[in-house]
Amino acid sequence: MTAPSDIIENRNNRRELTDEHYVALVRNGDTDAFRKLVERHQKKMLNIAYRMTGDYEEACEVVQEAFLSAFKAITKFRGDAQFSTWLTSITINHARSRIRQITSRFLREGSSTDDPLDTDTGRVIREPPSGDASPEECLAQKEIQQKVQDCIGSLDTEFREVLVLRDIRGFSYDEIHVILNLPDGTMKSRLFRARESVKNCLKKAFGDL
Repeated sequence: MTAPSDIIENRNNRRELTDEHYVALVRNGDTDAFRKLVERHQKKMLNIAYRMTGDYEEACEVVQEAFLSAFKAITKFRGDAQFSTWLTSITINHARSRIRQITSRFLREGSSTDDPLDTDTGRVIREPPSGDASPEECLAQKEIQQKVQDCIGSLDTEFREVLVLRDIRGFSYDEIHVILNLPDGTMKSRLFRARESVKNCLKKAFGDL
């Protein structure tokens, strides 16, 4: 636990503060410190939520709910894992709930859960293409990225989440164990099956890449 004197001393040097310091500041009533945590982690959490839900607007809602939950539960964070790991666990849980809501809504409306999820804006989260890429290459990259997301979105939630955490966000197996509370064997089995499913999905779309 960071001492109050350290907190006061570090207030004017926030660019170098760790997540632990910001958490300590929030616990001492500094709400601005939580905004710093949001700024630091919102892009990563939004990427995870989008990969899970396949819908930009839904992902935004998930992230807002996740940060609100994290703020309310900040006193329960004991530092046994990194703050980003704890926050990711919260985001994953909210994404799961949102997926269940989406599925339930689609079923009530008579739509297939395999149908693509459309947004009002059509926006998706993508890595920016290289500045040297031609318009044709940029278009091809976007098409591949969208198909990859479609294939990820076709996975059952339990397989999708472990693939997103490991292959999209690069979490270690130990971190994924903390986030999902899964036995090592189950986690690796789901990851293998998820990778195989995505690979087969992409082969159907593009042939052997």
